[in-house]
Amino acid sequence: MTIAVSATEPTRSAAAERMRAYRERRRNGMRCLTIELRETEIDELVRRKLLKPETRNDLDAVRDVQL
Repeated sequence: MTIAVSATEPTRSAAAERMRAYRERRRNGMRCLTIELRETEIDELVRRKLLKPETRNDLDAVRDVQL
């Protein structure tokens, strides 16, 4: 009787992969924050030309504003 031993890494669950990525981001000094913005604050981003008027309702565009 022979038993085959796999030399590859075991498959990780989706939850384990998320935790691994989370820990990696923490080690790299990254933090995830959720913030609330008033409409007037978004208006100010547009006024300062940090956000295009047509993307004011695009959550990804607002999140990606570089201050």
